[in-house]
Amino acid sequence: MNQQPMARFRAGQVSCALWENEIQVNGTAKTMLKASVSRRYKDKDGEWKSSQSFSRNEIFLAIHCLNKAAEKIIEEETAQSGSKVEEEVVM
Repeated sequence: MNQQPMARFRAGQVSCALWENEIQVNGTAKTMLKASVSRRYKDKDGEWKSSQSFSRNEIFLAIHCLNKAAEKIIEEETAQSGSKVEEEVVM
């Protein structure tokens, strides 16, 4: 299956893609969004490659892309629930 991301965010050579994943919750199919982050670069032969490791400066680009992805996920969840937003304690 060659699924396409529902959204993509890019900063420099770092990008984040949002993917729709079907899950079962109490016997009901639901769509969950998940993010993947990668860095594109050319190797010594000039071939494009992808990596999931980041240098010090690239970490900030990855954070920026992930923040944009998180905003999009929240927008989608809010739209699906009709402005009813569930809170999740993170600390």
